[in-house]
Amino acid sequence: MSRSHPNMTFRWMAAMSVVAAALSAPALAAGTLTPIGATTAPIQIRDHHVDVVINNGFARTEVTQTFFNPNDVDLEAVYACPVPVSASLSEVSIALGEGELNGEVLAHDHAQRVYDEETSQGGEAGLATRNGYQSFEFRVSPVGANQDTTVRYVYYQPLTIDTGVGRYLYPLEEGGTDEAGASFWLPNAKVEGMFSVDVELKSAFPIEDVRVPGVGAAATIDKLDEGHYRVRVETTEADLNRDFVLYYRLAEGLPGRMEMLTYRADPNQPGTFMMVLTPGIDLAPLSGGSDYTFVLDVSGSMQGKLGTLTSGVTRVIGDLNPEDRFRVIAFSTRAKDVTRGWVTATKENVQRVVGRINGLGADGSTNLYDGLKLALDDLDDDRATSIILVTDAVTNTGVIDPAKFDALMRTQDVRVFGFLMGNSANWPLLRTVCDASGGFHAQISNADDIVGQIMLAKSKVTHECLHDASLKISGVRVTDTTDGAIGKVYRGQQLVLFGRYDGPGTARIELDARLTGEDQTYSTEIAFPDLDTDHPELERLWAMNQIEAIEARERIGKLDVSEVRSAIEFLGVEYQLVTDHTSMVMLADQVFAKRGIDRRNQRRTTVEREARSRRQAQPTVSRRVDTQKPMFDKAPAATTRNGKGGGAIDPVTGLVVIVVAGSALVARRRRRGTAVA
Repeated sequence: MSRSHPNMTFRWMAAMSVVAAALSAPALAAGTLTPIGATTAPIQIRDHHVDVVINNGFARTEVTQTFFNPNDVDLEAVYACPVPVSASLSEVSIALGEGELNGEVLAHDHAQRVYDEETSQGGEAGLATRNGYQSFEFRVSPVGANQDTTVRYVYYQPLTIDTGVGRYLYPLEEGGTDEAGASFWLPNAKVEGMFSVDVELKSAFPIEDVRVPGVGAAATIDKLDEGHYRVRVETTEADLNRDFVLYYRLAEGLPGRMEMLTYRADPNQPGTFMMVLTPGIDLAPLSGGSDYTFVLDVSGSMQGKLGTLTSGVTRVIGDLNPEDRFRVIAFSTRAKDVTRGWVTATKENVQRVVGRINGLGADGSTNLYDGLKLALDDLDDDRATSIILVTDAVTNTGVIDPAKFDALMRTQDVRVFGFLMGNSANWPLLRTVCDASGGFHAQISNADDIVGQIMLAKSKVTHECLHDASLKISGVRVTDTTDGAIGKVYRGQQLVLFGRYDGPGTARIELDARLTGEDQTYSTEIAFPDLDTDHPELERLWAMNQIEAIEARERIGKLDVSEVRSAIEFLGVEYQLVTDHTSMVMLADQVFAKRGIDRRNQRRTTVEREARSRRQAQPTVSRRVDTQKPMFDKAPAATTRNGKGGGAIDPVTGLVVIVVAGSALVARRRRRGTAVA
């Protein structure tokens, strides 16, 4: 049975000014760390340089920074920065005096033991660890008295396009979620000299515009070709307290398509692939009255973010239609119903509730489970309902077991659209909640372009979606793939899948789904190559994708903790990735030899550098693989972009959806057991 939602008209520009004003809240930042109460002067950051290459669906980020110890004694330097979502930290090197230390990934306890032994004996060493979803931490010892030390690190991450718009985030602003760390460390985020970001952006499809919000005249944007840009941001005496965000907009009217990258250097070994599907499918706007529940985190960790949250929500509520109903749930240590039940979106009701929302303050602990449980009470079977959750998801009170969150959300057929505020937010838990409900989650930075985020978010919450979507690959044996049971595909959403393949051959790719109550199949045929050495980085991206899938299953109790540790240790060491169970130790070459540590990362980075050098000398190559038989050539005539389709989703569409309208797609509660078209 089909249900419908309103196609609402919003007061966009008014919402912009309200939210933009709220984005100036101060926050802690990435930087060097000194124990609170220490008698030594903090280690300074001389300069901080970031080099980014965005090409063919993933980004390579290289960070180089020089530390200076202003004290008369040698010290250990500790530097921390937010973890980029799905980032695979793969290289770390340290220049100490005239020597250089390079990194190898070992099981966490082994790496820690090697670092402690070397530093306790006066040796030179470094250690890179990951603190869950919150931060990467780099330790260097010794940083000589009144001397410089340079640290360089590299990470890779997959990127997607959202309705023709790409987004790259370099996170710096600390999210305020690590209370234990904040009580122990005093961060120094000031860059004494130069801060710079250089981005080389390559696209096989024409780029119409590039934007770097919030930096003004500090940004230089050079167009080298239709799909090739260089961007540089440079400033002196910066603070590492604001994220760097870059947007790029592809040409209008691009077709729905399928693109694929592969890597197979040895015909006797499996190959690796990254498959990107950009559906060109018409998803119609929805109409009719609906119910909206806004679940708002007002715990202490939301301090500095609450202004953005309340301003956005009050603007959304003011834009609801009179036939709509809404509730507002606020939670910290406990949850409370701010609206005291459902209220219709009349002018009088909206004004009364807005006053209550503006009176909310940030305090207490985070009982996210209590907030969601209350949101699932008193639902009307005859009305479509959406939950818009805005939080940093750092739950520390009440139920905290992700498996219980998963079970809770499966009791009702209500989609949760979750929006994470700031870096260091608990995106793994929010992913669990949204996956269980068939919704989606996104992250918002205070440096985001609010106008752009609203443009991207609007159609996803006001249009129908594909249901029961699944992807099948036949004709070539593939293994260890991203789960092909996709579920729902929202308007403009791009699907990214990783996997391994046994050998060359022609494969049939089928995307099965339901659209407006009818079964649909979108298919094509593609060739998996025998050999392809252009993108060795795919192996690390695939391994990180596998690790995240393992962690997701562990969170809901589908895998034993010991099995998880063993699997992640194996993948982390084999593909040289820093994880919660592996760390990277940096030593001189002769020390690695003395300790008998295999140089896996040295071999892997050599291959990656050689491939990168080859790619830099070549023009950008289209990786579209369905040109002979377009996968989406039978899409309806009225498609997502000027009749041509071609949208995509970055899982980072942003908190601003609450500014747009909190409108969700059709949903029925499971207690009715009715399928939704």
